[in-house]
Amino acid sequence: MSTFRCSVLVVDDEPYILATLSTLLAADYEILTAENGEAAQAIFAQRSVDVILSDQKMPRMSGIQLLEWVRQHSPRTVRLLMTGFAEIEDAVEAINRGQVFRYLFKPWKSEQLQEMLSSAARSFFLERRNEELLVQLRSMNEVLEQRVTERTQELQQALGELEQKNKMLEKLALTDPLTGLPNRRAMDRLAERELRRRDRYPSALSLAIVDVDHFKSINDRFLLPGGDKVLVDLARVLQSCGRNVDLVGRIGGEEFMVIAPETGMEGAVVLGERIRSTVEKSTFEYQEQTIPVHVSIGFSVAESNEAADYDTMKHQAARALSDAKKTGRNRCVFSSIADKQPFEAAG
Repeated sequence: MSTFRCSVLVVDDEPYILATLSTLLAADYEILTAENGEAAQAIFAQRSVDVILSDQKMPRMSGIQLLEWVRQHSPRTVRLLMTGFAEIEDAVEAINRGQVFRYLFKPWKSEQLQEMLSSAARSFFLERRNEELLVQLRSMNEVLEQRVTERTQELQQALGELEQKNKMLEKLALTDPLTGLPNRRAMDRLAERELRRRDRYPSALSLAIVDVDHFKSINDRFLLPGGDKVLVDLARVLQSCGRNVDLVGRIGGEEFMVIAPETGMEGAVVLGERIRSTVEKSTFEYQEQTIPVHVSIGFSVAESNEAADYDTMKHQAARALSDAKKTGRNRCVFSSIADKQPFEAAG
């Protein structure tokens, strides 16, 4: 006896067969009856049917024809066939055209009928359950795919934000917080980059260290805020003195560095004097008080045919700056990589 209660449509042109089957099966199934194929089609037009049990020999429409129609219009319905003829041709036709689940020969036994219907009911509900599970699985997959898509977008956004923050942190790590200029670390990198480029494309290069004269006196008189204001204003003046390709950075305290690509000794002298005189003529103010500012500058110059490395040029520029300080300040001293003899250009 079936544990499922599903709908069973019995189609037979003999009324007593319909009555007998209705009585026999009503306790376990929802029984529907039709006297011919047309009546069965009318029932399908009104509702769904889980299982159809049709007689083969009926007027106008045979059982095989009806089951073939059901297969086309209600493919989920399990199709069963009853026949009083055991010809192999009928069985083959029923399988090929109607794709019947099972067929039963008349006269049938009650146990055979019950077993066939029970099997058909199980098949129907298993198939429906499988379909429900597939629908649930598709739904779960869609939800999972949506979550994966959303998570991927979140991760991409997070990675983008992290990359942006890393760039900001890297920029901060290479930027002097007071003046906004490149700091010592950044200037070291920029100088090394220019020297590598110079190795590929030989050209002159000048490197200068600029130091504010008597900066301690400025700090003592105007305190740290006044000294900071001078450094900020000096950074702008230094940037205004160079070309777009020249690089200016603060390398510590009151010291600045200038890197001038494709600049030999002649150009370095012009640049150095421009920086010195522009600073001297510029107005530096703090709290409505004018602060006189002068700078000393030490240059290291490598012509296009002269080998040079960063440490050598940096140390040479520092020595030239020291000479400028010792010989009176507010001046430029230049040193060539070739002869390493510093000199002060005439103003």
